[in-house]
Amino acid sequence: MASRPDSIPNRRGIVDRRALVDQLAEAMVTADSFATRRAVLAGVLREALAQGRAELKRRLHETPAKGLELAGAQAFLVDQLLRILFDCVVTDLYPATNRTASERLALVAVGGYGRGQMAPFSDIDLLFLTPWKQTAWGEQVIETMLYMLWDLGLKVGHATRSVGDMVHMARADVTIRTALLESRFVWGDQPLYEEAAARFRKDVVAGTARAFIAEKLAERDERHKRMGDSRYVVEPNLKEGKGGLRDLHTLFWIGKYAYQVENIAELVDKGLLTAEELRQFRRAESFLWAVRINLHDIAGRPEERLTFDVQRELATRLRYAERGRMSAVERFMRHYFLVAKTVGDLTGLFLAHLDDSFAKASWLPSITRRPSRLNGFTLRRGQLGVPGDDFFRQDPVRLIEMFALADREKLTIHPQAMRQASRDAGLIDETVRRSRAANALFLQVLTSQNDPEHVLRWINEAGIFGRFVPDFGRVVAQMQYDMYHHYTV
Repeated sequence: MASRPDSIPNRRGIVDRRALVDQLAEAMVTADSFATRRAVLAGVLREALAQGRAELKRRLHETPAKGLELAGAQAFLVDQLLRILFDCVVTDLYPATNRTASERLALVAVGGYGRGQMAPFSDIDLLFLTPWKQTAWGEQVIETMLYMLWDLGLKVGHATRSVGDMVHMARADVTIRTALLESRFVWGDQPLYEEAAARFRKDVVAGTARAFIAEKLAERDERHKRMGDSRYVVEPNLKEGKGGLRDLHTLFWIGKYAYQVENIAELVDKGLLTAEELRQFRRAESFLWAVRINLHDIAGRPEERLTFDVQRELATRLRYAERGRMSAVERFMRHYFLVAKTVGDLTGLFLAHLDDSFAKASWLPSITRRPSRLNGFTLRRGQLGVPGDDFFRQDPVRLIEMFALADREKLTIHPQAMRQASRDAGLIDETVRRSRAANALFLQVLTSQNDPEHVLRWINEAGIFGRFVPDFGRVVAQMQYDMYHHYTV
């Protein structure tokens, strides 16, 4: 998910590490004490940080909608400053001429920083990795680095762990395991990091995918409840709310853990996303990051809620304009809610498919029976499916019938059938809307005694509701811009 450093334009315009290393080397020649050398290093880093932030702010105001590029550039600046700091501390402040095997140290990015994506006020999550028990030299290096980072005004989350401790703690705590899942080598002893990464895969991840998936889904459900369990609140939390960045992260974490993929594109090869769904994922991720970075910049602090007082400025910054009866801020927020819906669609399809192909595998019979049929649909293990790629094209009324059958027979719908329904929603035209059969099926759902809320949600998630009832489609994700409405239409 991270932006590769080589995809960030003019990286040296943000920070030129080589030039700074040369500047430090020259200054250290005349620095004749520990305090002087430390002061020289602090001054160079402080100036580089200020210049880098100024350049990032300039780029943000120039191209405010390039979310992934901006998020990657923030992480790149931190990477380069940490590398300079690390090298200078171990070379000029605490040189060790004959380091022992214990005096090895790797600097590892974890969590959001490990993804290579940061907002202006994101925490810097660091793991100082050692081979065994900490040494006096290692303690001095780590303590000095942390104090210098804090002196720069950076908010650093940190831990020092041996490889063995890392494995032990990751086994016991899913939060630590998730942070390490996105670990990234920054600097120092790379073989030590690679050893730790191999141990993590072998001793922590192997054989635990089902439990991890269950914990992540339970965590997601609890988070949704805490945030209101709706993606259509009018002051949404774009990081933790339903349809926000954390839902995209959860999708990737599960795919990475279960299938050992390194980036989101590999989920296409695993059959968990289509190429079009990958494009939707990337567009949604970039939009949400653009909003988040601009929000941090406006607030001047870490802020994740799109409150009324910032929505209008965000709309202006992201260059939305009034159109027809919709103001710029209403257009911006409608776009946000549609993106949140897309995130819901993607994660729902992905997780449903995963549930079908992976989580249920433990109780599948060794010999799979051929699927039975129900009104032409396939029926297997309580899921409605479709027999072929052109099933809906042959008769678009089936797009309504599938949901009516699911409600009547109390069935779920196979993720591939949902994918095809979403893809073929455009087949619903005026002929289908006037069809007696289609209207009768739709009314069956609306008047069902089976609590049709879930089925109606599925119809909406597939894009069928708005196509069949155009007036509903026109107001999906529509908000009224005032403080007295807590949910969108």
